[in-house]
Amino acid sequence: MVYKKTRTPYAHTRGDKDQKLKIMVLGGLEEVGRNMTLMEYGQDIIIIDMGLQFPEEDMPGIDYIIPNISYLKGKERNIRGVIITHGHYDHIGGIPHIMPKIGNPIIYTARLSAGIIQKRQEEYKNSPKLKFYITDENSKLRLGAFNVEFFRVNHNVPDSFAVVIKTPVGTIVHTGDFKIDHNPINDRPADLNRIAQVGSEGVTALMADSTNAEEEGYQISENVVSEELERIFEKAKGRLIIGTFASLLNRVQQVISIAEQFNRKVIVEGRSMKTNVEIAHKLGYMKIKPGTILEIDHYNQRDYPDNKVVIVGSGAQGEQNAFLVRFAEDEHKYLSVKEGDTIIFSSSVIPGNERTVQNLKDTLARKGAKIIHYKLMDVHAGGHAKKEDLKLMLRLIKPKHYIPIEANHYMLNINGEIAENLGMPKENIFVADNGQIIEFTKKGGKLTKEYIPADYVMVDGLGVGDVSNIVLRDRRVMSADGMLVVIATVEYKTGRLIGNPDIISRGFVYMKENKKLIESTRMKVKKICQDHDAKSPAFDDLIKNKIRDEIGQYLYQQTKRRPMILPVVIKV
Repeated sequence: MVYKKTRTPYAHTRGDKDQKLKIMVLGGLEEVGRNMTLMEYGQDIIIIDMGLQFPEEDMPGIDYIIPNISYLKGKERNIRGVIITHGHYDHIGGIPHIMPKIGNPIIYTARLSAGIIQKRQEEYKNSPKLKFYITDENSKLRLGAFNVEFFRVNHNVPDSFAVVIKTPVGTIVHTGDFKIDHNPINDRPADLNRIAQVGSEGVTALMADSTNAEEEGYQISENVVSEELERIFEKAKGRLIIGTFASLLNRVQQVISIAEQFNRKVIVEGRSMKTNVEIAHKLGYMKIKPGTILEIDHYNQRDYPDNKVVIVGSGAQGEQNAFLVRFAEDEHKYLSVKEGDTIIFSSSVIPGNERTVQNLKDTLARKGAKIIHYKLMDVHAGGHAKKEDLKLMLRLIKPKHYIPIEANHYMLNINGEIAENLGMPKENIFVADNGQIIEFTKKGGKLTKEYIPADYVMVDGLGVGDVSNIVLRDRRVMSADGMLVVIATVEYKTGRLIGNPDIISRGFVYMKENKKLIESTRMKVKKICQDHDAKSPAFDDLIKNKIRDEIGQYLYQQTKRRPMILPVVIKV
């Protein structure tokens, strides 16, 4: 794909002085992930980000969750463009599923983000070819009623930008994911002069990242992490294995650069990480000397001693099937843990993953590996602003209103308190829910009590949105207490039960060790069938309901468990 700048689409501004600007966040105000914001003025709509959210523990079988876009149905022609702040999946993961449904508008984003989006799109053969317009900090776009500009921020992936949206009722700034790093790796520092310039021109509202708002101080610089990693490389006598996020390209660049400094070969493991590294290297965002990367199938311990190898891969969150998990459990085709390995967890633990990560560390430690993580040493710098970073952004932008975004609700409240402590009136701080409409006019803004749909749309395999809360409830029941299938065969003409009912237990009890319970259940089913006329038109439904209710109650009395009862009536 050739990336080039083309003429910006233009649409005339609708000149209704009474028009209101509506801001609606479809995801990212009650969770970390699923980030997507709509801005609507008259007949013009722009979209900022289109991400996914990874499933919660009570969502068995779900791959991920994307935003609900039902509000946009019938308004597809009003969409002037999709702006992507950076290339992480919580900001781009919904694109393959959503773009075909909204008319495939142009995506405005940086070159690296476009490359990552395009590569992922290849996995969705039936999706339309995406249209890109490549932007940078100097880009100026006219999208209907919106004049859009950008300024550079730091994150843990190159080419992350905040968005400046100039509307007929005032300027809105959306930070995307950001931190302030004066000495970043593989990127340029955030443009504080440009940010201050935007603030001096007047900003109606600032929408700012809340993910690390509860943490004191400034986010540490990536340069500090480099210094710490260098000390580890210097002391390590065996293999170095570094686990991090597949999308944390700045960290991978650090590892590669330090490995070259210490004359170590680098093995990159994990499909997503390999893909991201290839894209970033091809587009010039990563600097790798020839011969540094060692393909895993060429790795031979006689040719490459342990002190000359570093392996970087995904799985530091304990994700199933990720490299680090397969490595720990001896399921990797070429690699396994051995005594003398130093394993670095170069990522913070996502809330909810604590137990999984601890189990992974235990497994590695039992096999003789030395574990280093960010609480022991500065081997990870977060990509999100802490309190002092947010204060700096607020002081530079000087907004009239503040809208915390991109985190769980309690983090939004903490972020709002930061602005309040800096002197912003509480009534100008809008801590909203997903789907809640925020309105602005030239006179000011307000958080309304109106909502648009913003519930979960779940992706499960090839199905998008076909798994409802009822299906999830059934999955949770089965995962908690299992299921019992009851099969009754009756003679169609006489209604007589043929033989004894068959019973199949899955995840409820082990049938060989609970013969008495299974037999008593079978007899109860038999009696229910014999007490009703099989010739009745309502026999099937009646029997199924009776079996479901009475057998369910009986099993609860006997076991204090409520398995899902699946009655099957066969007429022969």
